[in-house]
Amino acid sequence: MGQIEKRLEELGIVLPPPPQPRFTYIPANRTGNLLYLSGQDARDANGVLIHEGKVGSDLTIEQGREAARQVIINCLAVMKGYLGDLDRVVKIVKLLGFVNSAPGFGDQPFVMNGASDLLVDVFGERGRHARSAIGTSDLPFHTPVEIEIIVEIRD
Repeated sequence: MGQIEKRLEELGIVLPPPPQPRFTYIPANRTGNLLYLSGQDARDANGVLIHEGKVGSDLTIEQGREAARQVIINCLAVMKGYLGDLDRVVKIVKLLGFVNSAPGFGDQPFVMNGASDLLVDVFGERGRHARSAIGTSDLPFHTPVEIEIIVEIRD
């Protein structure tokens, strides 16, 4: 068991099987030493959204944070499925987060901290990243959060 998997165990996180695409795309695409992950949503290991709806009306910021954290768990599952070993991650480069937001809701960065905080908890300094937190009027399946990640990896 690698260092990152030990850290996940310490945090009580069990990675689900990598989510399988339902549409025409691949979950991860590598070019050189960069791995681009397709957008993931906030489904649990059973494929059920842990929260559904708009942050700021249907959901609280804390529920949005929980959803963002679950999305990162799903991203880690995709990384593990593609890489085989999460210790191959050199650095989390960029995170692009979309928050399903109620009209007038402007606290997307607080929601996205649920994702960013988990990446730092798991990878330490290697988990610090550039980030965008975008509010949107809706997301597929009414998920509260969707996240794409760019990761630097080693062979």
